[in-house]
Amino acid sequence: MSVAVLAEMRWFHIEDLLPIEDELFGDERWSAGMFWNELALGHHYLVALDGERIVGYAGLAVTAPDEAWVQNIGVRKDAQRRGVGRRLLEALLAEAGRRGAPKVLLEVAVDNGPAQRLYAEYGFEAVGIRRGYYQPSNTDALVMMRED
Repeated sequence: MSVAVLAEMRWFHIEDLLPIEDELFGDERWSAGMFWNELALGHHYLVALDGERIVGYAGLAVTAPDEAWVQNIGVRKDAQRRGVGRRLLEALLAEAGRRGAPKVLLEVAVDNGPAQRLYAEYGFEAVGIRRGYYQPSNTDALVMMRED
C-alpha cells in the first residue's frame, strides 16, 4: 500500500466505505443513511484513499462552541498498523482546532485496546463509561477526552 491520501468525504464515497464499516463493526455498523445524515449536517468527514480505493474514513462533529466529538474512525483490516488511523485522527484534531473546539471527546469500545492506546498517545484520557452503549452486543463504551 502506498501512502494514503486524505480527502473530504463526499456522498459518492458512502457506498464504497460500507463494506469497511461492516468488516469492522458487524451488527453495530452504521447504515448509509447515518453517513448521509452526518454529511447533511455539515460534519467534517474524511476518507483515506490508496489510489481510488478507500482504506479508511473518519468524522468529527462540533457539538458546542468549544467542543467536538470524533464520530468514528475506521480503517480496513488489511490497511491497519500503517499509520492511516493516526493520520485520520491528526486531521480531525486539526479540524477541531480550526473550528475553535479545544475540547475533543470520543467513545471507544472498552475491549478495543489498540484504539485506546492510540488515543492516549494524543492526550485523550478516560472520563467515563457508557454502559451497554454498543448494540446489539451490549458492549460498554469508554468516553475519552482531551483538551488543548
